[in-house]
Formats: sequence, structure tokens, C-alpha cells
Amino acid sequence: MTPAPTPDLSAYERSHLIATGARALLTAALLLVAYFLIPAPHRHHESPALRLILALAVFVVVVANEVRLIAVHERPLLRAGVAMATVIPLFLVLFAWIYLTMSQSDPAAFTGAPRPLDRPSALYFAVTVFSTVGFGDIVPRTDPARMVVTVQMLADLAVIAVVIRLIFGAVNRAVRGTDGSVGHGPVSAPVAPDGAPPPTG
Repeated sequence: MTPAPTPDLSAYERSHLIATGARALLTAALLLVAYFLIPAPHRHHESPALRLILALAVFVVVVANEVRLIAVHERPLLRAGVAMATVIPLFLVLFAWIYLTMSQSDPAAFTGAPRPLDRPSALYFAVTVFSTVGFGDIVPRTDPARMVVTVQMLADLAVIAVVIRLIFGAVNRAVRGTDGSVGHGPVSAPVAPDGAPPPTG
């Protein structure tokens, strides 16, 4: 007898990898589209601290949900790629949104062209703070603006040191759980041919 052909696992995994990459790109693109299309409210009396609290609360909820989804996903490592493509752009978009609304409420909050900041400039500034590049072309000038930038710098460290570790820790737990569930099912008693009782030792 010829052995049955084994399935092409490499092609199967490759298709899932392509689908995961497409989903990750789509998630990041949707976040950017929402950032550029949602109208920015002009609330001159809204506290920057309130904006920060709301933004960080949204971020924490999304991170917790992504960790939960990784833990129950059949391919946790691939799901972690989607999580990273969600968490990092969301973090940058949230702080860019704060900078945008702060600059519109107070054009003197940041120096640099344009004043007030437009959407591309606010996103660019959030990315430069996250990457610790700091070109100096956009600088916070008021105390509330400096405090928000300081919070982002500290949150950057938390994202790199804690959030990414949480995501890949969930991957490791899910993989260990999957491996541990293999080969531990109930073992049935042997059955002799023709229905005869199995031999005893």
C-alpha cells in the first residue's frame, strides 16, 4: 500500500500568514482613515488631563481585549501580529488626536509650522516622540502641552516594556496550553478481533 499524501502544511500556513498580514495592514489603515476623517471638536475649555485619561482608558481596554483574543486563538503568534498592528497605530493616533485638539484650542501650545497643528503635523509629532527622534521643528511651549508630551514619553516606555511583553506572554501561554492538550485524551481499552474479550495479563 502506498502511504496517503500528506497535506502541504507550508502552503496552508503561508495562506494564513498572508491573511494575517492583510488584516494587520487593514486595521492600521482603518485607524489612520478614522484619524484623518473624524471631525476634531473645538472645545476650548476641555482639560488636557481629561483627554489623556480618556485616551489611555481606550488604549488599556483595547490592549486587554487583544491579549484575551490571543489567549483563545488557534494561532496565537499570527494573532499577535494583528494585535501589534492595532496597538501601536492606536497609541500614536490617540496622542496625535490629543495634540491636534490641544493646538486647535490653544495655537500657542506648540511652535512650528503650521500653527495650529494640522492632522499630518500632529501625527508626525506623535511619531517623533514615540521614536525618540526629536527633530525640534515642533516644540511644546505651554505647561499643559509639555505635560502631555511627558506622559507620552513615559507611556512609550510602558508600551515597549509592558504591552509588547503582555502580548507575547499571552502567545507563550496559549502555545503551552495547546501543546499540553495534545496526547492527554482518554485512552480506550483494547478490543480483540471478532468481539472476543481482550487478553488479561
